[in-house]
Amino acid sequence: MSTTRPYSPGDRGPEPSGASGASEGGVPGSGESEGGVSAGHAAVIGASGSPSAPPSPSMGTSTGASAGGSGRGGGRQVRRLSFDDQSGVVPLARDFTRQALHAWGWLPSATADQRAAAEDVLLVVSELVTNACLHAEGPDELWITCEKKVIRLEVSDRGTGQPAPRTPHRAGRPGGHGMFIVQRLCLDWGVVRTPGVAGKRVWAELGAPG
Repeated sequence: MSTTRPYSPGDRGPEPSGASGASEGGVPGSGESEGGVSAGHAAVIGASGSPSAPPSPSMGTSTGASAGGSGRGGGRQVRRLSFDDQSGVVPLARDFTRQALHAWGWLPSATADQRAAAEDVLLVVSELVTNACLHAEGPDELWITCEKKVIRLEVSDRGTGQPAPRTPHRAGRPGGHGMFIVQRLCLDWGVVRTPGVAGKRVWAELGAPG
């Protein structure tokens, strides 16, 4: 297994070779649902496993139990969403993530800083899933891990490309903002590949305020 960190947070890396010039970010034109997850395969996993090498529980809807109480002060908690044969994957991922944030105490937010932190998590999920849709034939799974006030997001896909913010970044130019947003909002991010296994996992970590 190899982990690639294209560059440090805040440092803008080069344009990936062979880039198509398509937008790396933004949410597809379909409207976003604000309700609960009604489709997809979701699983709630306990404290075993590693974020960089996720466990593989059987698929199901809300199976298992999270460990350690509230994510802000409890033990490690993991949730997984499969996108197999699903449409509207961006709103699906946001709804799933929103439910996890409620379960782990990030929502509802008591302060403006806490609300901003939760909104950042939802935005990064949108950008990672959208990037997989635009450049990697769609996402396979979303993993969300909460431990010690840090949320780790992982989106797996079968793509061979290397995500990177477009440089130089120009705010007024259409498209190309997704990974720039991820870079700016996250504590760290990178790409994990497993030798002999097609695809990759793009991960990002965000911290809770205070």
